[in-house]
Amino acid sequence: MKAVVQRVKNSQVTVDGVLVSGIGHGLMVLLGVSEDDTEKDADFLVEKIIHLRIFEDENGKLNISLMDVRGELLVVSQFTLLGDCRKGRRPSYIKAAAPEKANRLYAYFIRRARELGVETKSGVFQAMMEVSLVNQGPVTLIIDTKEKDTKNKDSKTNEPG
Repeated sequence: MKAVVQRVKNSQVTVDGVLVSGIGHGLMVLLGVSEDDTEKDADFLVEKIIHLRIFEDENGKLNISLMDVRGELLVVSQFTLLGDCRKGRRPSYIKAAAPEKANRLYAYFIRRARELGVETKSGVFQAMMEVSLVNQGPVTLIIDTKEKDTKNKDSKTNEPG
């Protein structure tokens, strides 16, 4: 799975001019599902995202997480994150999961975030959406479960101080 994570003041999704979801202070996540992703990838990614220390503490340091600030999460499915642009001028999406699998893991990711206590909203799978946001910082990160550190199975102890 691949995610683009943006710290936002607010974000919303509209489809055909109709607001379908929106959040205030929190994180907006564009989520791409690859053909070989599993629920284990979704579990890793949701835990990583909600515990990233990318919100400012009382000293202005990026030191607290979405859970700490009780922020919201907006998750939008975006298969184009799996686009391979290395050859030619047209991206190849051969690594993207088939729609049925992608939708199942997208829904699973959202369900897991909610089970972990995060107020979570979503876009509309396979719809042509307009996504707007006010990025705070700006803070934008790209996380790919295929690039996670495999040296230490406990990712919580793998983070610096």
